[in-house]
Amino acid sequence: MESRARAEQTGPTAEQQPADEPADAQGLRRTLEQRLNGPKADEAPPAETNPTLKRLLKALAGVAIIAVFGWLPLQALWQTSSVEAVVNSRLVTLRAPIDGQVVSAANLSSEKSVVEQGAVILRIVNSRGDRVRLDDLRRQRAKLEHERPALVAKLASAEAAQKDLAGQAALFRDGRIRQLEARIAESESTIDALVARRDEATAAVERAASLVRSGSVSTVELARLTREQTFAQRTELAARRRLDATRVELESARQGTYLGDSYNDRPSSVQREEEMRLRIETFTADLAQVDAEIGWLSGEIGAEELRYGNQAEANVKLPVTGRIWEIMTASGEDVRAGQPLARVLDCSSAVVTANVTERVYNRLQIGAPARFRPADGSADINGTIVNLTGSAGAAANLAISPDALSKEPYRVTVAIPQGDAKDCKIGRTGRVIFESPAAEANP
Repeated sequence: MESRARAEQTGPTAEQQPADEPADAQGLRRTLEQRLNGPKADEAPPAETNPTLKRLLKALAGVAIIAVFGWLPLQALWQTSSVEAVVNSRLVTLRAPIDGQVVSAANLSSEKSVVEQGAVILRIVNSRGDRVRLDDLRRQRAKLEHERPALVAKLASAEAAQKDLAGQAALFRDGRIRQLEARIAESESTIDALVARRDEATAAVERAASLVRSGSVSTVELARLTREQTFAQRTELAARRRLDATRVELESARQGTYLGDSYNDRPSSVQREEEMRLRIETFTADLAQVDAEIGWLSGEIGAEELRYGNQAEANVKLPVTGRIWEIMTASGEDVRAGQPLARVLDCSSAVVTANVTERVYNRLQIGAPARFRPADGSADINGTIVNLTGSAGAAANLAISPDALSKEPYRVTVAIPQGDAKDCKIGRTGRVIFESPAAEANP
C-alpha cells in the first residue's frame, strides 16, 4: 500500500500501470523508465538476469582492474631500478680574486634566472691597492725624460763644434799640403841651381888641373876650386835629402798625419776635432741608453698598471651559463682574496643521483647504461653510471646533496647527455632503471 501510494504521488498517470506489474520497488522503477522513455509497442518485458552470470562478470571486471592497476607495481618489482632519484648538477664556486669591497651586485630577477656565460655578477674595488712600485717607475721615467732634452742639446752642440773643428782641420790640411808642395818646388829649384853650380865647379877644377901642368894656375888655386866642387856636391846632396823629407811630409799630410819638429803628429784643431768626436759618441751612447731605459720603464709601467688595475678593481664573471644558486656576499661588504662569493649551478652538466638497495647496488658497475624515468611521465633519458659510492656518501660538489636521498644508504651517480643550459631541470624527481646487461654483468 505504501509503494502504491508513492507511485500515485509521481503523477496523474499512475493509474496507467499494467495490472500484472508487481507493486514493489523494482516494478516501480520499470514503470518510471517506461513513462520517461515512452512506451514501446514491440518491447517485451525484460527477463530476469542470471545471478551466476552477474557474478562472473563482476569477477572478470575485478581481475581486469587488478591487472591494470597492479601492472606498474609488478613491473617495478621485476625491473632493476633505484628507490628514488633526482636530477642534480655541479656547483661552480666563485671566489674573490682580490681584497676589497663589493660595490655592486647583479640584479637577479625571476625573468633572468639563467645567466649567460661571461656576465658580470659582482664588482670588487680595492681602494688600498699597493701602487708604490708603479709610482717609483713613473718617477724614474719622468727623471729620464727630463734628462733627455739636455743630452739631445749637448749632442747637438758637440756635433756643431765637431763640424767647425773638422772644417778647421780640413783647412789646415789643405794649407799644409800646399805649403809642402811649395817647399818641394822650391827644393827642386834649389837643386837645379846647385846642380848648375856643381857643374861649374867641376869644369873649373878640370880647367885648373890642365893649367897647373903649364904653370898658369897654382896648386893653391886648384885646391880651392876642388873644395868648391866638393862643397857644391855636398850642398846638392843636402838639398836632395831635404826634398825627400818634404815629400815624406807631403805624403803623410795627404794621409792625415802631420810630421814636423815643432808640433805633434796632429795639430790642435785636429786633436780637438777628435776629442769632440769622442764626446759625440759618448753623448749618442748616453742618449741611446736613456731611450732604452725609458722604453723598458714604459713596458714595466704598463705591466704594473695592469697588475695594479687587477688588484684595484675586479669583475667577477660567470665561467659557465647557469643559474645563481647562492649569493654569499652583499654590496658594501669587505672581502678577502679567495673568499667564496657565490655558487653557480652549471645547468649544462646535469647528473642524476639515486639511491638503491644493497641487492641492486652489488649488481651495478661503472660504465653500465641506465635510464632516468621522470616522475612527471615525460620521456626517459638515457645515461651512464659514473659513480658508485655505496654507504660512504658521494663526496661531490652537487647542488642537492646525495645524503638528501635517505630511503636507502647506497648511492649511484648517472651522467646524462647535456641539454640546453637554459633549461635547468635540477630537482626533478623520478627513478633510474638499470639496463639488464649492466645488472647481469656482476650478479
